[in-house]
Amino acid sequence: MSIDKDKDEHFGEFGLGLRGKQSLVVRVTDNDFQKEVLEKLARLEAKMDMLTGDSQPGRMQLAESRISELERNDIRRSVYDRMVNAVITVAISAAIAMHDKWWR
Repeated sequence: MSIDKDKDEHFGEFGLGLRGKQSLVVRVTDNDFQKEVLEKLARLEAKMDMLTGDSQPGRMQLAESRISELERNDIRRSVYDRMVNAVITVAISAAIAMHDKWWR
C-alpha cells in the first residue's frame, strides 16, 4: 500500500474523509442569490451616489459647505466678541482709574 493510496482511503478525495459523501462546496445554480447580490450592489451604489453626488451636490458636499459657512460665522462672531470684550475692558479700566475723581 502506498502513501497516496492510504491518504485516499482514509481522508477521501479532499483530504477530509469525504469519499462517497457530498462535497463541501455547494453550487448555487438558481438566480435568487445573484439577484439578491445585484440588488444589494444597486442599493449600495445608490447610497454612494446620494452621499457623494453624481451630477448634483451630494450630502457630503452639502455638509462641507454648511461647515465652511459655520466656520466663517464663528470667525466673525469671535471678532465681534473680542471687540465687545475690549470695550468692556476699557470701560472698567477707565472707571477704576477715574473712581477717585468721581466719588469725592
